[in-house]
Amino acid sequence: MEQNALILLAAGGTGGHLFPAEALGVELMKRGLRVRLATDSRALRYSGLFTRDTIDVVPSETVRGHNPLSLARTGLMLASGVAAAIYLLRKLKPAAVVGFGGYPTLPPLIAARLLGIPSVVHEANAVLGRANRFLSKRVSAIATSLPGVLDRDPELASKTTTIGMPMRPAILAAAAVKYTTPGPAGPLRLLVVGGSQGARVLADIVPGSIEKLEPSLLGRLQLTQQVREEDMARVRAIYDRLKINAELAPFFTDLPVRLAANHLVVSRSGAGTVSELAAIGRPSILVPLPGSIDQDQFANAGVLSQAGGALRIPQAEFTSDRLASEISALGAEPSKLTAMAQAAKNAGRLDAAVRLADLVAKVAGI
Repeated sequence: MEQNALILLAAGGTGGHLFPAEALGVELMKRGLRVRLATDSRALRYSGLFTRDTIDVVPSETVRGHNPLSLARTGLMLASGVAAAIYLLRKLKPAAVVGFGGYPTLPPLIAARLLGIPSVVHEANAVLGRANRFLSKRVSAIATSLPGVLDRDPELASKTTTIGMPMRPAILAAAAVKYTTPGPAGPLRLLVVGGSQGARVLADIVPGSIEKLEPSLLGRLQLTQQVREEDMARVRAIYDRLKINAELAPFFTDLPVRLAANHLVVSRSGAGTVSELAAIGRPSILVPLPGSIDQDQFANAGVLSQAGGALRIPQAEFTSDRLASEISALGAEPSKLTAMAQAAKNAGRLDAAVRLADLVAKVAGI
């Protein structure tokens, strides 16, 4: 293998895109390769493998509307991004470009196609995202986290490999923590998270459900909840009145550790969250984000619920009564939680970064 070859990773500037890119970057560096990240300005706030001197910000834009002016503005921004990416790729001369979804991946991957540089896209969700759908016919290979994503398209299926979701080191460490069944009278640790931006529905529904729990279960509860700043006061007021053990914060920087430390997780079902719950092996109640074009979160949650590791509740059915009922039933039957934890673990993959690095090396010919 060419020791000094460079692999350019391209990802949207959210954790769901950046974390698998980071995981692949760690594995590639173990193999003596160099890595850089092409992304948008949002990624500059994330700490981890990529520092400012290894990040290249490339202009990009999300399609936000269908009116002619909005589409023209988006087109101009993406064209500017492609021009910048062509200049960047000619300067860096990467052996391959790997995209992880999101519109910021379009300019680098289009530039790679125009310059004849091998390329790979990784799809985290159970359905192909819009950016990856556009790129899928223009890249050398496609990697998916979940099986069956492109089974209905023979042309794309022939160049698709199911490798799982690459896991960053913090998740791999958390996956080594064994699940401990809550005792009948011991603490029941509940973690509530809503993604990188939080989720208002959790602030609306979870406090009311906690209020409906039987006193015996309420006394056992140890709650950790992600709450947006604008919802903090009203949520805290309810928990203070109930006198329960609750830790609230807008964002948790040590989420892998917290996932491993809890008995039950209530969450949205983004691809990263679902894959991490499976890798670590933790039971969950998943509330897919409604209204998305591809219904990707609904499909993601379905994979884990069908495996027996999660309960999927559509947001229209996610009420305080329903959530209180599910938490009460699981709290009364700890063995069910243990079985769900094991089922989630069975659905997880911990070697995805190695498998994706192998695919990238093959495509790049290094």
